Order: sequence, then C-alpha cells, then structure tokens
Amino acid sequence: MSLLSQRTDRQIAAYQKELIETHFHEVENMYRQMRIWRHDYHNHIQTMKAYAAEGNMEAITSYLDALDTDLTTVDMVIKTGNPMTDAILNSKISLARSRHITVFADACIPFSLKIPELDLCAIIGNLFDNAIEASMDLPEEKRLIRVYMELKNTQLYLSFTNFTAGKKLKKYGGRFLTTKGENRGLGLVRIDNIVERLDGYLSRGSEDGAFTTEILLPQACVSSPKS
Repeated sequence: MSLLSQRTDRQIAAYQKELIETHFHEVENMYRQMRIWRHDYHNHIQTMKAYAAEGNMEAITSYLDALDTDLTTVDMVIKTGNPMTDAILNSKISLARSRHITVFADACIPFSLKIPELDLCAIIGNLFDNAIEASMDLPEEKRLIRVYMELKNTQLYLSFTNFTAGKKLKKYGGRFLTTKGENRGLGLVRIDNIVERLDGYLSRGSEDGAFTTEILLPQACVSSPKS
C-alpha cells in the first residue's frame, strides 16, 4: 500500500469516527428532549386543567399552540420499522428542519438487517449531511430533500434527492467532484467503499436542479422482530 493510500485511509477513518460521534450526539439529544417532554407531560396537563377551571379558553389555546410547536421539534416524524434507522433519520430530519429545509421521507425496512448498523448509519448520515449542505446554497423556499427506502426482495434500496444551485454537475474520472471541502469528499469515498465491500450497487445522477444518489444493498433481511 502506498503512502498516499495509507494517508487517505487514515483521513477516512478519522472523518468516519468524527461522523459517528456526531450522529450519536444528535440521536442522544433527540431522545433526551423526548424524555424531558414526557417528564413534563403531567405538569402540562395540570396547567391546562387550571386554565379550564377558570374558563380561560384563550390561555388554553395559546398553551396548546406552544406545546404543539415544542413537540414538533422532538417528534418521531418517520417510523421505518428499524430502530437504528429511525434514530438516524429522525435526528437528520430534525437537523434539516432547523435549517429550514423541507424533507419528504418514505421508508419501510425490516426490524433486523444483515447489513452492519455502523455501515448503514455511515451511508445514511453521509447522504443526509451532503444533501443538507448542498441545500444551504438555495433560498429557503427551494430547499428540499427526498428520501426513499424500501426492501426489494432481499435487497435494501435507498434513494436520496436534493435540489442544487447551478447547472448539472460534471463527472471527472467517473466521479462527481465536490466543491464543498475535503470532509464531504471523504464522505463520498466512505459511501463508495462500504457499498463495494457489501457487493452493492451505487448510482449518482445530476440533472438540472437536482442531485440523486441510489444505492442497492444485497441480502438485507435477516429476521423479523420477536413477538
């Protein structure tokens, strides 16, 4: 192995470690917020009962609006059937929303997968982070990410599409080149390496105004959840 290859491998490993730690903290923060909200649930009910006893409907309506806004920030907006995927997708959707990016997500996958969770987390996290970063170049009303995941027989299919600023991206040496810095480039390499190691299929396409990544990972399903 050449010194350049060794250096690249070290960079990818360091970036991936940082990425996984970031994902962990995002998910941990989301569940912490959910626990706090549930802990406060009793107090919220008591407050609204007090307003109701006073016949103060305006205060109740205002309080419910505030609760609805608060709950939206921690709600599990998508349930795929796979706990780890739910955690990473919902944390990234929450992050995208905080940056005024609309996300349409449709995902249904098995409870248990043969695919290592660390690999799937890396793929989803990198794809979402890249889509969020690209979306920030657009005005808020044009920021949009589409996510689709499903099981096709025993293969897991993933599709990420985000709108982009500017014209169709060009390929050099069979790859789309990133203009967003070294880390994003390492993320793309990491995805490529995982898909190749798992004997999967990867396709990236750039049409005017949109960038799509499609991935097919074989032998995804291992079992159903126990009753």
